[in-house]
Amino acid sequence: MKITIERAALLRALSHVQNVVERRNAIPVLSNTLIEAGKGRLTLSATDMDISVTDTVEAAVQKDGATTAPVHTLYDIVRKLPDGAQVELVQQGDSSQLALRAGRSHFTLACLPREDFPSMNDGEFPHKFELAAEEMRTIIDRTRFAISTEETRYYLNGIYCHAAESQGLRLLRAVATDGHRLARVEMPLPEGAEGMPGVIIPRKTVGELRRLLDETNEPVKVALSDTKVRFTFEKVVLTSKLIDGSFPDYERVIPTANDKTLEINRKAFADAVDRVSTISTEKSRAVKLMLGSGSVTLQATSPDAGSASEEIEASYGSGGFEIGFNSRYLLDILQQIEGDTAQFMLADAGSPTVVRDRADATALYVLMPMRV
Repeated sequence: MKITIERAALLRALSHVQNVVERRNAIPVLSNTLIEAGKGRLTLSATDMDISVTDTVEAAVQKDGATTAPVHTLYDIVRKLPDGAQVELVQQGDSSQLALRAGRSHFTLACLPREDFPSMNDGEFPHKFELAAEEMRTIIDRTRFAISTEETRYYLNGIYCHAAESQGLRLLRAVATDGHRLARVEMPLPEGAEGMPGVIIPRKTVGELRRLLDETNEPVKVALSDTKVRFTFEKVVLTSKLIDGSFPDYERVIPTANDKTLEINRKAFADAVDRVSTISTEKSRAVKLMLGSGSVTLQATSPDAGSASEEIEASYGSGGFEIGFNSRYLLDILQQIEGDTAQFMLADAGSPTVVRDRADATALYVLMPMRV
């Protein structure tokens, strides 16, 4: 194998694949990237056996070939080369080494045979549809903050995507919850998604996909089976195993009869929560809301730090009412609201609260209260 490629193109492709590889691996080949050269293209692949990412870039290929090399080392070398450098990759005769040359720099990396590199692209993906990049970013941004990090409840460690129906409309719905808060976003069901199974996309996959989406506005092709999902855009392919578990019946925890409505300026409220919560204890992060006619008073107390309170204007017409929330969870939700007004539908101090963005009817959040 012998190729020449511009440093920026190689660095971009390496940055796409190296992130999925763990720094320490019991299986040596999983620390490597698969390098394949042919037909004027260089293809890089990396996997941790749960996720794989492949990127293809144009390159001057003098001799076809394939090998694997340590991806983090290769990425660090290319990252430190000067801008505009032409990088030459040459596989040595015995295939056990890869030479990298750029100007007066010369590196030799140990290789492992391409035959040892595992493939995750086997199998059929019967369900296929397409989403705009902005739609995919919205799905992730509106929900991923609520993904559980509790490994024992592994079925909550991702975003649940499925086809749903509401008021005669067919919808693609994405949900995440950690038991303390729930986020749901929906959009019209794309063509081809009608028969899709309900799938749980793992947290790491969600993070990798969102990072890759920062660099594209191309439509995202989604392909699904019962066990895997594949996302394709531009020349990047991300394939992931799905979480093998049943997502709980989230509809049961979304209240429909909350009769107290609070509408408040999102930014003013978020700033006030942030200020008042400075005094709350690190463990509970509790903030009490005292609702009255035309205003909300926020309070926080700590045995060590003291107390804080702040009053802000709000639209609220029901009777006096007090409820406590975890301030960090509350701020996570407020950060997702893009409109000026956040709407809270409340029942009592012990029941879930529904939060909506007045400017975006597609998103809904549920927040469990806490004793303060």
